[in-house]
Amino acid sequence: MKDSDGLVCVVDDDQSVRRSLKRLIKSIGLEVETFSSAAEFQSRHRPDGPCCLILDIRMPGISGLDLQQELHSAGLSMPIIFITGHGTISLSVRAMKHGATDFLEKPFDEQDLLDAIHRALEIDRVARHNRSERTEIQNHIESLTSREREVFLRVVAGRLNKQIAQELGTSEKTIKVHRAHVMQKMQADSLAALVHLANKAGIPDDNLQRA
Repeated sequence: MKDSDGLVCVVDDDQSVRRSLKRLIKSIGLEVETFSSAAEFQSRHRPDGPCCLILDIRMPGISGLDLQQELHSAGLSMPIIFITGHGTISLSVRAMKHGATDFLEKPFDEQDLLDAIHRALEIDRVARHNRSERTEIQNHIESLTSREREVFLRVVAGRLNKQIAQELGTSEKTIKVHRAHVMQKMQADSLAALVHLANKAGIPDDNLQRA
Protein backbone atom coordinates (compact mmCIF):
# COMPACT_ATOMS: atom_id res chain seq x y z
CA MET A 1 0.00 0.00 0.00
CA LYS A 2 1.33 3.40 -0.92
CA ASP A 3 1.03 5.87 1.93
CA SER A 4 -0.09 8.59 -0.48
CA ASP A 5 -3.08 6.50 -1.61
CA GLY A 6 -5.53 7.37 1.11
CA LEU A 7 -7.47 10.07 2.89
CA VAL A 8 -7.93 10.17 6.66
CA CYS A 9 -10.78 12.25 8.05
CA VAL A 10 -10.48 13.29 11.70
CA VAL A 11 -13.59 14.36 13.63
CA ASP A 12 -12.88 15.67 17.14
CA ASP A 13 -14.15 18.73 18.98
CA ASP A 14 -10.73 19.25 20.63
CA GLN A 15 -8.64 21.56 18.44
CA SER A 16 -5.34 20.41 19.96
CA VAL A 17 -6.21 16.78 19.19
CA ARG A 18 -7.11 17.66 15.61
CA ARG A 19 -3.88 19.58 15.17
CA SER A 20 -1.64 16.84 16.60
CA LEU A 21 -3.37 14.09 14.63
CA LYS A 22 -3.12 16.06 11.42
CA ARG A 23 0.61 16.56 11.95
CA LEU A 24 1.12 12.86 12.74
CA ILE A 25 -0.85 11.57 9.77
CA LYS A 26 0.73 13.99 7.30
CA SER A 27 4.17 12.88 8.52
CA ILE A 28 3.65 9.50 6.84
CA GLY A 29 2.45 11.01 3.57
CA LEU A 30 -1.28 10.54 3.93
CA GLU A 31 -3.85 13.17 3.03
CA VAL A 32 -5.83 14.34 6.05
CA GLU A 33 -8.87 16.54 6.64
CA THR A 34 -10.08 17.61 10.09
CA PHE A 35 -13.55 18.51 11.34
CA SER A 36 -14.66 19.96 14.67
CA SER A 37 -18.07 18.26 14.67
CA ALA A 38 -20.06 15.47 13.10
CA ALA A 39 -22.26 18.03 11.36
CA GLU A 40 -19.23 19.69 9.75
CA PHE A 41 -18.03 16.31 8.50
CA GLN A 42 -21.45 15.46 7.08
CA SER A 43 -21.43 18.62 4.98
CA ARG A 44 -18.30 17.62 3.03
CA HIS A 45 -18.30 15.75 -0.27
CA ARG A 46 -17.66 12.03 -0.12
CA PRO A 47 -14.12 11.04 -1.16
CA ASP A 48 -13.70 9.02 -4.35
CA GLY A 49 -10.67 7.05 -3.21
CA PRO A 50 -9.75 4.92 -0.19
CA CYS A 51 -10.46 6.67 3.09
CA CYS A 52 -11.09 6.10 6.76
CA LEU A 53 -12.54 8.09 9.64
CA ILE A 54 -10.96 8.80 13.01
CA LEU A 55 -13.90 9.66 15.21
CA ASP A 56 -14.20 10.87 18.79
CA ILE A 57 -16.97 9.12 20.72
CA ARG A 58 -18.16 12.06 22.86
CA MET A 59 -18.78 15.37 21.10
CA PRO A 60 -21.32 18.18 21.47
CA GLY A 61 -24.33 17.71 19.21
CA ILE A 62 -24.13 14.49 17.23
CA SER A 63 -21.98 11.95 19.05
CA GLY A 64 -19.48 9.72 17.33
CA LEU A 65 -21.69 6.67 17.77
CA ASP A 66 -24.69 8.57 16.39
CA LEU A 67 -22.67 9.62 13.34
CA GLN A 68 -21.60 6.01 12.81
CA GLN A 69 -25.25 4.96 12.83
CA GLU A 70 -26.28 7.75 10.46
CA LEU A 71 -23.54 6.81 7.98
CA HIS A 72 -24.61 3.18 8.16
CA SER A 73 -28.28 4.05 7.64
CA ALA A 74 -27.36 6.18 4.62
CA GLY A 75 -25.42 3.30 3.10
CA LEU A 76 -22.12 5.18 3.36
CA SER A 77 -19.44 2.62 4.02
CA MET A 78 -16.32 4.02 5.65
CA PRO A 79 -13.97 2.24 8.09
CA ILE A 80 -14.08 4.02 11.46
CA ILE A 81 -11.39 4.19 14.13
CA PHE A 82 -12.92 5.40 17.38
CA ILE A 83 -10.85 7.36 19.88
CA THR A 84 -12.09 8.33 23.32
CA GLY A 85 -10.99 9.48 26.72
CA HIS A 86 -14.05 7.87 28.28
CA GLY A 87 -13.87 4.31 27.04
CA THR A 88 -16.06 1.58 28.45
CA ILE A 89 -16.51 -2.02 27.42
CA SER A 90 -20.14 -1.38 26.44
CA LEU A 91 -19.14 1.55 24.21
CA SER A 92 -16.40 -0.42 22.47
CA VAL A 93 -18.70 -3.40 21.96
CA ARG A 94 -21.40 -1.19 20.47
CA ALA A 95 -18.89 0.54 18.18
CA MET A 96 -17.33 -2.70 16.95
CA LYS A 97 -20.72 -4.36 16.50
CA HIS A 98 -21.67 -1.59 14.08
CA GLY A 99 -18.53 -1.98 12.00
CA ALA A 100 -15.77 0.06 13.66
CA THR A 101 -12.34 -1.31 12.77
CA ASP A 102 -10.57 -0.15 15.97
CA PHE A 103 -11.34 1.44 19.33
CA LEU A 104 -8.46 3.34 20.98
CA GLU A 105 -8.49 5.01 24.38
CA LYS A 106 -6.71 8.31 24.93
CA PRO A 107 -3.85 8.67 25.43
CA PHE A 108 -2.97 6.09 22.78
CA ASP A 109 0.35 5.08 21.29
CA GLU A 110 0.98 6.88 17.99
CA GLN A 111 2.16 3.70 16.30
CA ASP A 112 -1.01 1.90 17.36
CA LEU A 113 -3.03 4.62 15.65
CA LEU A 114 -0.91 4.52 12.49
CA ASP A 115 -1.27 0.73 12.34
CA ALA A 116 -5.03 1.12 12.75
CA ILE A 117 -5.10 3.68 9.92
CA HIS A 118 -3.24 1.36 7.56
CA ARG A 119 -5.62 -1.49 8.38
CA ALA A 120 -8.67 0.71 7.85
CA LEU A 121 -7.43 2.06 4.51
CA GLU A 122 -6.68 -1.44 3.28
CA ILE A 123 -10.16 -2.57 4.33
CA ASP A 124 -11.68 0.32 2.39
CA ARG A 125 -9.46 -0.31 -0.61
CA VAL A 126 -10.56 -3.95 -0.79
CA ALA A 127 -14.22 -3.03 -0.24
CA ARG A 128 -14.12 -0.43 -3.03
CA HIS A 129 -12.51 -2.93 -5.40
CA ASN A 130 -15.15 -5.54 -4.60
CA ARG A 131 -17.99 -3.06 -5.10
CA SER A 132 -16.54 -2.00 -8.45
CA GLU A 133 -16.15 -5.63 -9.49
CA ARG A 134 -19.74 -6.46 -8.50
CA THR A 135 -21.04 -3.48 -10.47
CA GLU A 136 -19.14 -4.59 -13.57
CA ILE A 137 -20.44 -8.16 -13.26
CA GLN A 138 -23.99 -6.89 -12.74
CA ASN A 139 -23.69 -4.81 -15.92
CA HIS A 140 -22.69 -7.96 -17.80
CA ILE A 141 -25.68 -9.83 -16.36
CA GLU A 142 -28.02 -7.02 -17.39
CA SER A 143 -26.70 -7.31 -20.96
CA LEU A 144 -28.12 -10.85 -21.17
CA THR A 145 -31.47 -11.44 -22.84
CA SER A 146 -34.21 -12.98 -20.69
CA ARG A 147 -33.59 -16.41 -22.23
CA GLU A 148 -29.82 -16.08 -21.83
CA ARG A 149 -30.37 -15.22 -18.18
CA GLU A 150 -32.49 -18.34 -17.72
CA VAL A 151 -29.69 -20.40 -19.26
CA PHE A 152 -27.05 -18.59 -17.17
CA LEU A 153 -28.82 -19.36 -13.88
CA ARG A 154 -29.23 -23.00 -14.80
CA VAL A 155 -25.65 -23.42 -15.99
CA VAL A 156 -24.18 -22.02 -12.77
CA ALA A 157 -26.63 -24.17 -10.79
CA GLY A 158 -24.95 -27.21 -12.33
CA ARG A 159 -27.51 -28.23 -14.97
CA LEU A 160 -26.33 -30.01 -18.11
CA ASN A 161 -27.28 -28.65 -21.54
CA LYS A 162 -29.69 -31.56 -22.04
CA GLN A 163 -31.42 -30.84 -18.72
CA ILE A 164 -31.71 -27.13 -19.48
CA ALA A 165 -33.17 -27.88 -22.90
CA GLN A 166 -35.84 -30.11 -21.34
CA GLU A 167 -36.71 -27.52 -18.67
CA LEU A 168 -36.99 -24.67 -21.18
CA GLY A 169 -38.71 -26.74 -23.87
CA THR A 170 -36.12 -26.26 -26.59
CA SER A 171 -33.32 -28.18 -28.27
CA GLU A 172 -29.91 -28.92 -26.79
CA LYS A 173 -28.35 -27.25 -29.85
CA THR A 174 -30.22 -24.01 -29.05
CA ILE A 175 -29.06 -24.16 -25.45
CA LYS A 176 -25.46 -24.51 -26.62
CA VAL A 177 -25.86 -21.32 -28.68
CA HIS A 178 -27.36 -19.43 -25.72
CA ARG A 179 -24.62 -20.77 -23.46
CA ALA A 180 -21.92 -19.53 -25.83
CA HIS A 181 -23.53 -16.08 -25.85
CA VAL A 182 -23.65 -16.10 -22.04
CA MET A 183 -19.97 -17.00 -21.79
CA GLN A 184 -19.07 -14.24 -24.25
CA LYS A 185 -21.17 -11.53 -22.60
CA MET A 186 -20.03 -12.50 -19.11
CA GLN A 187 -16.42 -12.61 -20.33
CA ALA A 188 -15.96 -16.06 -18.81
CA ASP A 189 -13.64 -18.63 -20.36
CA SER A 190 -14.80 -21.62 -18.31
CA LEU A 191 -17.69 -22.92 -16.26
CA ALA A 192 -15.67 -22.37 -13.09
CA ALA A 193 -15.15 -18.72 -14.06
CA LEU A 194 -18.87 -18.31 -14.73
CA VAL A 195 -19.77 -19.76 -11.33
CA HIS A 196 -17.20 -17.45 -9.72
CA LEU A 197 -18.85 -14.44 -11.38
CA ALA A 198 -22.27 -15.54 -10.16
CA ASN A 199 -20.93 -15.82 -6.62
CA LYS A 200 -19.28 -12.40 -6.89
CA ALA A 201 -22.56 -10.91 -8.09
CA GLY A 202 -24.21 -12.24 -4.95
CA ILE A 203 -26.90 -14.23 -6.73
CA PRO A 204 -28.89 -15.90 -3.90
CA ASP A 205 -28.80 -19.69 -3.74
CA ASP A 206 -32.60 -19.83 -3.81
CA ASN A 207 -32.51 -18.14 -7.25
CA LEU A 208 -30.25 -20.92 -8.46
CA GLN A 209 -32.45 -23.58 -6.93
CA ARG A 210 -35.54 -22.13 -8.64
CA ALA A 211 -33.72 -21.85 -11.99
